[in-house]
Amino acid sequence: MSGKRRLGVGLIGTGFMGKAHALGFTIAARVFDLPFELDLVSVADVTADGAEAARARLGFRKATADWRDLLTDPDIDIIDITTPNLLHKEMALAAIAHGKHVYCEKPLAPTVAECAEMVAAAEKAGLVTQVGFNYLKNPLIFLAKDIIDSGEIGEIRSFRGIHAEDFMADAGIPWAWRLDPRSGGGALADIGSHIIACMRHLVGPIKSVLAETVIHIPERPMSRGAAETRAVEVDDIARAFVRCENGASGSFEASWIATGRKMQHDFEIYGSKGSIVFTQERLNEIKVYYAGDDIKSRGFRTIWAGPEHPPYGAFCVAPGHQIGFNDLKAIEVHEFLDAIANGGKPSTDFREGFEVQKVLSATYQSARTNEWVEVG
Repeated sequence: MSGKRRLGVGLIGTGFMGKAHALGFTIAARVFDLPFELDLVSVADVTADGAEAARARLGFRKATADWRDLLTDPDIDIIDITTPNLLHKEMALAAIAHGKHVYCEKPLAPTVAECAEMVAAAEKAGLVTQVGFNYLKNPLIFLAKDIIDSGEIGEIRSFRGIHAEDFMADAGIPWAWRLDPRSGGGALADIGSHIIACMRHLVGPIKSVLAETVIHIPERPMSRGAAETRAVEVDDIARAFVRCENGASGSFEASWIATGRKMQHDFEIYGSKGSIVFTQERLNEIKVYYAGDDIKSRGFRTIWAGPEHPPYGAFCVAPGHQIGFNDLKAIEVHEFLDAIANGGKPSTDFREGFEVQKVLSATYQSARTNEWVEVG
């Protein structure tokens, strides 16, 4: 036995993100010197069979078809929420009321008011929270942040970002929870929240937006191949021009019908002395340009992720061998657990989720009014 305090995890939701979170905990326990001994206690799904299958597959000790069982389990210290975001508020507030730390997928909740309520409850209870903005946990995003903060590329003038995928590009994909307008939005809320979080992290707070949203597939079948359809009321694509509080400007775009794109989480940042370019589809490299380089050899240089970019070295001692998506989740888990152990707060806690939601809300308002809208 290590003598470390045991920390129990209860997972709600067993889909793609539920598996990613479970793997994040498992990988983190093998890669990092964690402050706790992790115990994957119980997993909840909508059916007993689904929960039991996930228990066996993901390495939990128990399974339940009622997520409320996790709240009263004395072995559980963390409630991990990977359900549709319409359910986040109820589950998070219940977990907080039972004294559990909360790890929740993005977006935090459908509305600014709901996010504010969740932030207030967590902060009043003194509990640690984390929102799943895992793309920010890339060692090369840490490097980009260091380059910007050090002034190496000068005054930041502009940001151009996009998060585009094609998982909804087929018009035959049935209507499902992602299309429920009660969830707060479509592509912008679902995946655009990632690029907004990225812009806030690297450039700073967003002051105002001028946006449009577009529905390209106005109805979808109730099931695959069904004749009965349901109207789509949420965006397939959203775009916005942006003004930042520090004077920088830029744009962001979100699309879940970008045919051929599997994970285009890309940004370009331009400063007075240089620039940074990144694409998530090549997440182990970043391109940096320095205007002060000799003019004969000036150009974008490619930096490959390696042990000199913490915490890459915890995964692999050799540069260029690459880490992956689930490793980013493990880094996110590590940050979360360190905050629990040391009384700190993760960089992407509920309050950051609240700030991102304010940008989402302003963007949707701007799309309705066709006017610049102040954030917050």
